[in-house]
Amino acid sequence: MDTFSLDNIRLTKYIFFTGKGGVGKTSLACATAIGLADRGKRILLVSTDPASNLQDVFRSDFNGHGMPVPEVHGLMVANINPEEAAAEYRESVIGPFRGKLPDSVIAGMEEQLSGSCTVEIAAFNSFCDFMTDSGKEEQFDHILFDTAPTGHTLRMLRLPSAWSTFISHSTHGASCLGQLSGLEERKEIYRQVMDKLADNAETLFMLVSRPDQSSLKEAERSSGELRATGISNRLCVINGILDKGNVTEPVSEAIFKAQQEALAHLPAGLQSIPLLTVPLRSYNLSSVADIRRMLSEDEIRDDMDFRQPEPSGKSIDDVVRDLMITGKRVIFTMGKGGVGKTTVATEIAVKLADAGIRVHLTTTDPANHLDYGNALHRGITMSRIDEKDVLEQYRREVLSKAAETMRTEALSYIEEDLRSPCTQEIAVFRAFADIVEKADDEVVIIDTAPTGHTLLLLDATESYHKEVERTHGNMPPSVRHLLPRLKNSAETEVIIVTLPEATPVFEAGRLRQDLRRAGIPQKWWVVNSCLALTHTTNNFLRMKASEECRWITKVKELSDNNMALVAWKNK
Repeated sequence: MDTFSLDNIRLTKYIFFTGKGGVGKTSLACATAIGLADRGKRILLVSTDPASNLQDVFRSDFNGHGMPVPEVHGLMVANINPEEAAAEYRESVIGPFRGKLPDSVIAGMEEQLSGSCTVEIAAFNSFCDFMTDSGKEEQFDHILFDTAPTGHTLRMLRLPSAWSTFISHSTHGASCLGQLSGLEERKEIYRQVMDKLADNAETLFMLVSRPDQSSLKEAERSSGELRATGISNRLCVINGILDKGNVTEPVSEAIFKAQQEALAHLPAGLQSIPLLTVPLRSYNLSSVADIRRMLSEDEIRDDMDFRQPEPSGKSIDDVVRDLMITGKRVIFTMGKGGVGKTTVATEIAVKLADAGIRVHLTTTDPANHLDYGNALHRGITMSRIDEKDVLEQYRREVLSKAAETMRTEALSYIEEDLRSPCTQEIAVFRAFADIVEKADDEVVIIDTAPTGHTLLLLDATESYHKEVERTHGNMPPSVRHLLPRLKNSAETEVIIVTLPEATPVFEAGRLRQDLRRAGIPQKWWVVNSCLALTHTTNNFLRMKASEECRWITKVKELSDNNMALVAWKNK
């Protein structure tokens, strides 16, 4: 694989950076923008990443229109706040109905438009304004976008013109297509943008990943979704590869070996597109100077000052002890992909089983076999929920019932709607609910849980009843019983799992807000894979470890010190 360089990429007018949280999209987008500007190009960098640290990198507060960067001649930066954009978009949809519909209906509409799909659409709305502005097209040589639209968003925007009839009937329901109800008047703009996105001479998508199985699988999924929408100009950038020259002791050797193993078994969907690599850097990418050298150099000196995190005094053992004392029956591990939810869930299950407690462990993680070894010998009952299977089962059920009363044209919209992230969460949630319903005599540990937005949709009477009416479905007793159980702090514990890095911590904070909005109590946090606790003697890794301290401190504040730290270990 070649190393990422501006010299070995066929650059286009529009360049998108996409990937899961924490893989380095913003850093790579900034490095590309600065590198091109330093070569005399006129560059506009646009970000809608909610965890963006552009203001830290450039030491400026940016607006959503574009501001110059004094340290980088030729670079303009626009930082769109996706939450503010989503709030404006929500009001544009709901505003006309205020005072005309009952408050309960308005509340249902607000909740339905509070999820990730609305943020996606609002962000895409902003992208479109930049991509269709003829003035900006003439002013800049390249326009870079940090955080690109997903394949799901693009598929929704490709729906035929007859969509408006269906949308007008689904605005108040749990359908993700309801997010599109305010976009009718912009369809011609979206058509132009979609044409540009599919034009290989105009647009390039960079799929950013880390050299680990979870990130690479996500990049493969994104690549497939983009291909399905007609976007073929894609390349994958694998960020954070430890150079063999920095391998000096057991911890660095283990990291190097794990990364090389992941690279040796690349997902099939990535093997047919160009692959580039970026070395792991020891320094925090939080200044123009550091970003400038991200693609070229690193320097570790023996006299550097390495910080150590303040010990929290808590570990997974403390979490388990509290779970036993409080008698929790349902335990969720929640967090973004790649933070180690499955590992934490399995470790908790094993410790409870060793204490003589009957435990059932269930997960949707396709790689869960890596963590189940110890559980197999502890008498723990286990189940695995295949997301594709339960989603397909749910889709068949909904389409079968809808077909009893709907015409073919309407069914095509339902079919597209059922490809949404919300549908997958609902299908998986129902499968989890069935397991919990059957396991009243065991402690049930659930890995990979639904989001707070999904729980609110299921719990909102107006929203759910509208979905039932639309699909002729029903709410299973298991779901009806589980929602109250989740809100009962005497029975349920939600453990948020994160990493000591900026994006995972920001995203974990938003998850906590979602849970609070859904009325679900939450106490414990686990900060996983802390290099700071490995006692590595490798100066390169010691510098990385010292950068973790600020995020460990942040989680300590967010959790009111109900935080357990887990050392990095080779999986």
